[in-house]
Amino acid sequence: MSWWRARLSFIAVAILLPATLLHAALPAPSPERAFLTGQLLIAAPVMTDPRFDRAVVLMVRHDRNGALGIIVNRPIEERSVASLLEALGGKDTAGVTASVRIFAGGPVQPEIGFVIHSAEYHRPGTIDIDARLAMTSSREILHDIGSNKGPARSLIAFGYAGWGAGQLEGEVEHRFWFMAPEDPGLVFDLDRDKVWDEAMKRRTQDL
Repeated sequence: MSWWRARLSFIAVAILLPATLLHAALPAPSPERAFLTGQLLIAAPVMTDPRFDRAVVLMVRHDRNGALGIIVNRPIEERSVASLLEALGGKDTAGVTASVRIFAGGPVQPEIGFVIHSAEYHRPGTIDIDARLAMTSSREILHDIGSNKGPARSLIAFGYAGWGAGQLEGEVEHRFWFMAPEDPGLVFDLDRDKVWDEAMKRRTQDL
C-alpha cells in the first residue's frame, strides 16, 4: 500500500476527464461480444505483480482491442468533496458538505479520477458498464455527490488498470486472475478488507 500512498500528491493536481477524453481513454469499442465487461476480475494468490496483490477489479470495458478496469478494494484516505473540487479548479463549493473515501483505481495515470456509481444517475458522457453500474468522470458528479444529489451509491477512484489487445487474455490463461459476477454489494458496501475473500468465494471458471 505504500506504493499508492506515495502517489497521494497527485490528487492535489488531479483531473477528471471531460466526456470526450474519458471515452478516448477506453479501448475502442468492438462490435464483438463484450468479454469481461461488467465482471469482477480477482487477483489470484499466484499474482506476481505487487500492485495487484489481492486486487478486485471492476471491468469497465473489455473487448478484442484491450481492457480497462477500476480496482475497488484499495481505499487510500477520506477527503471532503469540497477539497477535491478545489483541487480540480472548482470555485463553487457552496452546499458541498459531504466527505468521501478515495480509492487507488489502478497504476495507470493515477492523477485521473473516475466515479463508479449506480446506474440510476446519468449525465452527458456517463458510460454504462451494465444495467446496474455506470462510470462518470466530471466535476459535476463530484458536486452532486458533495451536495447529496448524486447517485445512490458511488466509489471515487484515481488511476485505472489497463491492458492492450490480448494482454488480459494471456494473464488469465496463466491463471493470474479469476472472474466473478459483478455485485454492487461487493463494489460499494462490503468492508473493503473482506472484498477479495468474498469475491474469491464467488469466482467462476476462466475465459
